[in-house]
Order: sequence, then C-alpha cells, then structure tokens
Amino acid sequence: MPTVKGLLRKYDIRPKKRLSQSFLIDPNITSKIAGLLEPGPGDTVVEIGSGLGVLTGIIAPQVKKIIALEIDPGLVDILKAEVDRDNVEIVHEDFLKFDFHKFFGEISEDNARVKVIGNVPYNISSAIVFRLLDFRQFISTAVLMFQKEVAERIAAGPGSRDYGIVSVIVSMYARIRREFVVPPGCFYPRPKVDSAVVKMTFRDRPLTQLQSPELFREIVRTSFAQRRKTLLNNLKNSRFNESGQIENILNNCGIDGKRRAESLSPAEFGLLSDEISRII
Repeated sequence: MPTVKGLLRKYDIRPKKRLSQSFLIDPNITSKIAGLLEPGPGDTVVEIGSGLGVLTGIIAPQVKKIIALEIDPGLVDILKAEVDRDNVEIVHEDFLKFDFHKFFGEISEDNARVKVIGNVPYNISSAIVFRLLDFRQFISTAVLMFQKEVAERIAAGPGSRDYGIVSVIVSMYARIRREFVVPPGCFYPRPKVDSAVVKMTFRDRPLTQLQSPELFREIVRTSFAQRRKTLLNNLKNSRFNESGQIENILNNCGIDGKRRAESLSPAEFGLLSDEISRII
C-alpha cells in the first residue's frame, strides 16, 4: 500500500487551508485507529473525509462495505484511482449533508447499524458530533479524531473543568472514551495543536427516556449559559420559569438549585428535562 507522503508527491497535492486539510502520515497511528473500529465482515462503514484513501484501504478488505465520503473533488479523483474495490462506494459529499435515511433506509434486525470513522476537520467538530447524534439510530460505533481539547470536552465527566454542553448531550446517547493522543508530528502539514482519538459507542436507548430530546438540549444549553452561576440562577430568567415553578421543579427532582450545571450528571439533566416538559 502506498504511503501518504508518496501519494502527496505522486499527485503534487497542496493541502487546502479552507478545508482544514491535514493528512495523517504515521502508518502506525492509522492502523491503530482502524483497529479501534473493530471492523468485521458484516459491517458497513461510513468514513468521514477519506482523503487519499489510506485508511479506506486498510478497512475495506475487512468489511462488507465502506462508504468513503470526500468533499474535495481533487481527492475524489485520487480515491477512485487508488482504491479499486467493489465494496468501496466513493461519494463526493460533505458529511454535514450526508443523508443516512437515503443510504440505509430504516434500521431493522436484518439491517445492522453502521460504524463511522474519520479524522474530523477541527473547524466543524461540534457540527459533526451533533450530526452523528441526529442520526444516532443508524450508528453503532464512531471512532473519530478531534483536536485534543475538543476530545477532552466530549469525554469529560461531571465535576471536571471540561464537562459541559457537548459532554452532557453526547453522554445521554453514547458511552465515550478518549483513547490516545496524536502529536502534531504525525501530520502533514503539522497542526499547531495535539489531536486525540475518541471512541463513541451508541446506546440502544438514551440514559433516560426523554419526553423531548429537543427540550433536553435546550435545558442543558441554558443551564450552562453562565458557568459560574448556580443552576437556579441560570434557569430562573429563562422561558422554563414563566410559571415561576422552577425552584419547585428542582426540588421535585431532588436537585439543589445552588449546584452548578457542571455538577449534574446527564441522567439528572434528563430527569429535569422531563419534569419541565410537564408544565410548558
């Protein structure tokens, strides 16, 4: 299999800053990332930003099918030239516009959920995470590389300084583990920050049976609006207190309003969300 550096030279590729292109050039890290996905012969994989097809080429022989998404038309042509396998479908598309319904229809026992893998552009990390959550019913596992600070926020637990909106919302739907750090020297061009790989294993059902997932997200965002304020102070001036009952609601949930949002578990946010949904 050709190396990344060899392919860059072969096609005289100039990484595009507007697409935040940075190519992983360390083959050991690439293999390690592929291994975390635990590819199997019955799996369908969606790869975000297939680039030069090196990771695609590692995974493809091990799975039923891989859908290689690439937004750069120049790299799409290279993918078609370098990855010639019947089970690889190369799609010129932005992952943020990729329609899981269109490709996979309805998920059933005979139509297993897919796996997702990719090196995520740092400038759209949060958008990609929330896109995954929007289509979570289609996904069993996601192995993704983010900027280290983003990875730490996604994987953070209650009480830590990195715990916040993304941590809570993702944890409601997936078990998260930050696997390992990838230093800048493993990329070309070298980024200015460390990266880290995160593995997300999506739950069959949320931690709590939410009455309204949309309301849950809104409550989490409102609760973290000003991190130094107490939960009660963040909520009492919001639309969730129009009836003046927010303090009673917190008491009914067994949640002390003097706590800060960063101390609440995802399950407690789910309980609070369901209690609020009954009165608004």
